[in-house]
Amino acid sequence: MTDVHDEGTAATRIPADIARPDRILGPLTARQAATLAACALVLYGGYWILRPVMAPLAYVVMAVPVAGVVTAIALGSREGVGLDRFLFAACAHARAPKRRVHAPEGVPALPDIVNPRLTQAAGPMPAAMRMPYQGVSPEGVLGLRGWGQAALATCSTVNFDLRSGAEQQSLVAAFARWLNSLTGPTQVLVRCHRTDLAPLADRLHHHAPALPHPALERAARAHADYLAQLAAGADLLTRQMILVAREEALRHQSRRTARGGRAIQRVQEAARALAPADIHVTPLDADDTAALITAACNPESSSTPGAEAEGDDA
Repeated sequence: MTDVHDEGTAATRIPADIARPDRILGPLTARQAATLAACALVLYGGYWILRPVMAPLAYVVMAVPVAGVVTAIALGSREGVGLDRFLFAACAHARAPKRRVHAPEGVPALPDIVNPRLTQAAGPMPAAMRMPYQGVSPEGVLGLRGWGQAALATCSTVNFDLRSGAEQQSLVAAFARWLNSLTGPTQVLVRCHRTDLAPLADRLHHHAPALPHPALERAARAHADYLAQLAAGADLLTRQMILVAREEALRHQSRRTARGGRAIQRVQEAARALAPADIHVTPLDADDTAALITAACNPESSSTPGAEAEGDDA
C-alpha cells in the first residue's frame, strides 16, 4: 500500500492464506497424511489377503485406480476446500430436504382424499425448518445450538481513500493489532438491506422550527423534502457492518454462562482495540440482537436495528 503524495507510507504485507493448515509431513497436512496412510494400509492388507488367489500384477492393476482416486481426493481442493470435505458436504446436501417450511409443530401429512398420483408428482414432503440458533440470553448472547454462543455488535465504517498516507498506515496498524489479538472465531459480516428515509425526513421536519435561524430551518425542510422524494422514487439500499464473536461449544453445559460472558468480553475488547482505527463498535443487547436476527430472516423488512450506529462514512 503506497501513496505517491505522501512519503511517510510503507508497504504492508498480508499473507495469501492465513488459514492454511499446518504441514506435518513434507507438503502434507495431518488430514492428508492420515488419509493416504489409511489407504496404503488397506491396499497392503488387501494384497496379503488376496495373494493366494490373485497374481500380484492383477492386484496392482486393480489397486492403482483406487489409489489414484484416494490420492486425488486427499490432495485435491476446490475453492480452497479439500475434496474430501467437499464430497462430504455434497453428500450431506444431497440427503438434506430441499424444501423447508416454518412449522415448529411438524409438517402434517396430506389427507387421504388427495390422489396418490398427485402426491407422487409433487415430490417429497417439505421438512420443518430448524434455525441454527436457539434463543437470545438477557445479556444479548445468541445461542448457536451445538456451535457454541456468539455476541454481536455493529461497527461504523471508515472512508479510507480520503485519508493521508500516514493516516492510512495508522488505521491499518490499529486493525492489524486487533487481528493479532483475536483469541477465538470472529466474523465481520456485511449486510445489504433496504432502508426507509421517511422517519429521518419526519424527524427533520419536526425539529426544523427549533433551529436558531430561519435560513437553517428552510435548509432543513428542503433537505427533508429531498429525502422524502428520494425514498419515494427509488429502492434504497444501505450496508451494515456486524461483528460476531463466537465461543466454541462446551462439554459441560453448566459453564454456558461463562462462555456467554467471554463472548461479550471479546466484543468489548474489540471496541477498545478498534477505537484507534476510528471504528466505533456498539455491542447489541438482547432486544437489538433479537431484532437483528428477525430482520435477517425477513429481508423484506426496511428497518434494521443498530443502523444508526454505522456512522456516515461509506
